[in-house]
Amino acid sequence: MSGISTFKSKSISILLLLILPFTIITGQSQKRSKPNVIFIVVDDLRPELGVYGNSTIKTPNIDKLAGRGTTFTNAYCQVAVCAPSRASALTGLRPDSTKVWVLGEEFRKIHPDVVTIPQQFEKFNYHTVSIGKIFHNHMPDSISFREPDLRPDGYALKNMVDRDPESFYFSGELKTELAAKRLERLAKDPKRYGNGWAYGRSVEVANCPDDSLYDGAQTSLAIQTINRVKNKKKPFFLALGYFRPHLPFVAPKKYWDLYDPMEIPMADNNFIPFNAPSMAMYNQREMTACYDLEYVKHPAYFRMPEKEARMLKHGYYASVSYVDACIGRLVDELEKQKLLDNTIIVLWGDHGWKLGEHNAWGKQTNYLNDTRVPLIVYAPGMKNPGSKSNELVEMVDLYPTLCDLAGIETPSYLQGVSFKKLLNENSVEWKGAVFSQFLRPAGEGIDLNKKSYMGYSMVTKSYHLIEWYYWDKVTQKPGELVARELYNLTSDPKENFNIAMYPENKDILEKLSEQRKKGWKEVKNKLVTAQSTQ
Repeated sequence: MSGISTFKSKSISILLLLILPFTIITGQSQKRSKPNVIFIVVDDLRPELGVYGNSTIKTPNIDKLAGRGTTFTNAYCQVAVCAPSRASALTGLRPDSTKVWVLGEEFRKIHPDVVTIPQQFEKFNYHTVSIGKIFHNHMPDSISFREPDLRPDGYALKNMVDRDPESFYFSGELKTELAAKRLERLAKDPKRYGNGWAYGRSVEVANCPDDSLYDGAQTSLAIQTINRVKNKKKPFFLALGYFRPHLPFVAPKKYWDLYDPMEIPMADNNFIPFNAPSMAMYNQREMTACYDLEYVKHPAYFRMPEKEARMLKHGYYASVSYVDACIGRLVDELEKQKLLDNTIIVLWGDHGWKLGEHNAWGKQTNYLNDTRVPLIVYAPGMKNPGSKSNELVEMVDLYPTLCDLAGIETPSYLQGVSFKKLLNENSVEWKGAVFSQFLRPAGEGIDLNKKSYMGYSMVTKSYHLIEWYYWDKVTQKPGELVARELYNLTSDPKENFNIAMYPENKDILEKLSEQRKKGWKEVKNKLVTAQSTQ
């Protein structure tokens, strides 16, 4: 018996010697097998996509990505303007915590030690890379990335665009004038003006290849970067920010040719909401202003003529289709390189954009056209690919969700909550409300009092409440409540009728107001408590 025992012992020892190296290698492989992350943010992208039910717009690539992931139909940003929205999403903090309420404020100056999403991933051995508009144009935040603010090599110095002389929107004389001004600005400051968007009129048909414009060029750079970093001994986090469909609406001609402008449906509520307070509306400065010939010029109208409205919406659709093609190239490359099975992809818009709704063209209000955004998340191993979630989520939830999906530590101070569970379960009760806000500085709205206001917004499944307060610029705190808006999203989903002042709505108004004052903390605590008991 002792011989048999000795033989067994030797056999086990030999087997262990054979298995151990494999186990060690597998263990290292598992240690290195944390998923890559592609973090795509698209400027001014509203849920105007095929997957969101728009049968006119052409977005086959985003729709294909949605077929692999989960599409969130009730996702909201925290502020409907670039810098505050991005600061909130990337720090996991809400605007009253970041104190970034308007475009000029820089979160890194206010909170120099704040840890952004890519910084958190780098802590856990990720190689982090940034291309395009992630935070804001004047604040790329190099601290957040190992390879900050990559740009297509020599892009600003190339022959940028051969404009279409037959363009049905521009005469040859105007085309030549724009080209001359652009080249003059490029010569003065190639870095600033080399991104292909900070110039020109409101629309432009570009007779050029995709990579002649910045979004196409940076997609090629992103593909090159993925191939460069994919074999590192660590996973990568690539943040890619697309400029289109931000104004001006510039896209290669072939994307304009996808549409007949006469078949693009126009907004059927091109009027200011009934009973809306003056501070709720924006003065369309983004569309009509001319910033020293550096930005968009468009004639100011009380109401946009139909011909020009069609031109603008045509430009927006062409720009979206252009970005869709760019995203398709990127995802195809991931599939080609066999990276898709170990890469998380999150695609989101920083805020919406009104396309004639409420007689406006632009963002910068609390209305759902501006705060509701597209959000598509793909994660390897999802149980319900191609599903849609109608639950309420916010962009401040992106930070904890990405940490959760990647299996890295989630900072305890974050003010959102991971929605990872929604990727795998179709029927789960989630947030009861989401919260946005907008600071209307004095002189930037249509209010005649020349005062500043803060509008605090709360959206539930059935209602949208907005409460406007005087804003004290010195204390940076709200003062007196001056106006309320209440929209019944069941009977009035386009928010055309403010019903806050009607006596029959007093009870629901006060109930919702009390809920809004308790705010996101109560909503988060209820959700966390419910999850812990399941």
